Amino acid sequence: MIKLIFFGALLYALYYYGKRYIAVPGTMGKSEAAKLLGLSSDASSYAVIDAHRRLITKVHPDAGGSVELASRINQARDVMLRP
Repeated sequence: MIKLIFFGALLYALYYYGKRYIAVPGTMGKSEAAKLLGLSSDASSYAVIDAHRRLITKVHPDAGGSVELASRINQARDVMLRP
């Protein structure tokens, strides 16, 4: 019985943590990132951080949101903040 519980916990951990690190295929351009965040392409870093924080609180996986969408929003933030 204990082996079955351990195996179930192991499968759940692999499923849960495996989904957290799914790589998003393809690259994102600055215009696509700005569109996803609801900003213009020449937005300031403060506007990018504010838009990211506003969106990620709505779609964060810990709040029942989508892992893939949160990953895309994080990627958009990184693209917009890239020098």
